[in-house]
Amino acid sequence: MFPLTLLGLLFITAQTDDKKKKGKNQATTKEETPSKYDSMFQRGDLLEVPRTLFTHFGIYLGGGRVAHLIPDILPVLSDDEEAIREMVTNNRLILGVIAKCASVRVDTVEDFAYGSEIIVNPMDKVCSRPPLKGEEVADRAEKLQGSTAYSLLWYNCEHYVMYCRYGTCMSFQTFQFCKTVKKFILSQKSAKVTAVLGPVLVLYLEVVSLYSALVVVLVPFIIWMAS
Repeated sequence: MFPLTLLGLLFITAQTDDKKKKGKNQATTKEETPSKYDSMFQRGDLLEVPRTLFTHFGIYLGGGRVAHLIPDILPVLSDDEEAIREMVTNNRLILGVIAKCASVRVDTVEDFAYGSEIIVNPMDKVCSRPPLKGEEVADRAEKLQGSTAYSLLWYNCEHYVMYCRYGTCMSFQTFQFCKTVKKFILSQKSAKVTAVLGPVLVLYLEVVSLYSALVVVLVPFIIWMAS
């Protein structure tokens, strides 16, 4: 954890008094501003925000607030609640993914969407389970606030919202990713490439033996049979 902590400190500078005051003033302004989103979303709605490489999800709580799970390294490195409450930067997010730590937090709709289009309840059309009542969905989302473990494939923001709204912890993004990887690796083309590169690599490294020969034969054979 020490190298990760040191790396995090290189990205996350100490907060100055002026920055803290500015953050407090911004937070106060956000809380006092009447929400325009209550006429657009209902409490318990699942919100989807398309990003460049992935899709982010959250649960609308009302009052212009969204609960969402997001990777974040800062809670591991600091106890400064004011700094933690500020919008998660890309550096904090990337380091959180590497450290496999995240938090379920509540942000404004603007901070959650980050300028992207918001899609409402898209999973209602693809999930086999009916959605829970809005109030129950929001209650689940609020109860799970705080630090949590994170996995890019096995526990991400989609798992969180799926559990809150449908009572099942799953991710269609993860399923599609694994399906694509499986299709790429377990293909006849991969088997042929492995059959050619295996012997070349063994001869180049000069590690010819009975064990290496078995590996060179079995690996492409297994891929071929599984394709």
